[in-house]
Amino acid sequence: MILIAGPCVLESRENVMRIAESLGKYDDDCTKDFYFKASFDKANRTSLDSFRGPGLEEGLKMLQEVKDQFGYKILTDVHDYTQPAAAAEVADVLQIPAFLSRQTDLLVAAAKTSAVVNIKKGQFLAPAAMEHSVAKVLKTRGFDGEVNYENAEKYNVWLTERGSSFGYGNLVVDMRGLVTMRQFAPVIFDATHSVQMPASGGASSGGDSSFVPYLSRAAAAVGVDGFFFETHFDPSIALSDGPNMIELQKLDGLIEQIDEIRSIVE
Repeated sequence: MILIAGPCVLESRENVMRIAESLGKYDDDCTKDFYFKASFDKANRTSLDSFRGPGLEEGLKMLQEVKDQFGYKILTDVHDYTQPAAAAEVADVLQIPAFLSRQTDLLVAAAKTSAVVNIKKGQFLAPAAMEHSVAKVLKTRGFDGEVNYENAEKYNVWLTERGSSFGYGNLVVDMRGLVTMRQFAPVIFDATHSVQMPASGGASSGGDSSFVPYLSRAAAAVGVDGFFFETHFDPSIALSDGPNMIELQKLDGLIEQIDEIRSIVE
């Protein structure tokens, strides 16, 4: 099972290393393909005054330190076509943010690196539409055949579900979409962003992390290739996405439940 976990954004070095150290058990677990996740920049914050992160240069240095100290594989977001080449020198997975999932220049630039490309489904897109985003990466990497799970896996392309727009300031997860997208590529379920409430917290996005376990268990029952959790030792002080994060202490129990459900389904 692919497991992606870490803080939303790179905060202080002390916080990042504390969170990273707490996740070591998952990297040691031979049943997990673990990736440490953190963003060097959050380019789509609600307010101009919101914390965005240390930026590309300093952020990659911090992620490299996590990689060197703990041996983790790294996942981070890229936001424009100038970033993937540098980010791929550190990151094993380049993540395309949901709002940018149709941005051809960004997808092509990420595809030109050796990193896995993880494309988050746009909140505004039907699951079936993600076939075309996968195709952009496959074609850039030299494959011009059928877009399907096997070919995407071979050429290192993933898709991530993070909810669909449902009126103003709310998201909903259509579990049928997991099945649809899994025709095109390995699918990750982003449980914490799926409970986000975009721009509902005034100058920031709100969320309700109490629903994370329910959606995670449902996704495990439907069948996915991995899970994405933004996590923090104290979500109330997190500098981005705190309301939808899962506390580190609660992550163990949830992953145990997911493992049990997956064993039943399999």
